[in-house]
Amino acid sequence: MSHKKLNLPFKICPVCNRPFNWRKKWEKEWHNVIYCSKRCRSTKSKTTLNT
Repeated sequence: MSHKKLNLPFKICPVCNRPFNWRKKWEKEWHNVIYCSKRCRSTKSKTTLNT
């Protein structure tokens, strides 16, 4: 079974500045997703404290 994953929405992670694509597991929460990974989510608090 082949899936065409063209034209999926994406966002830019504010921590690493890399684009990340929509995932099925984020389907209901896409509007709340900010970070691309758990690592970036944990890093955000460290960068916020340093500024």
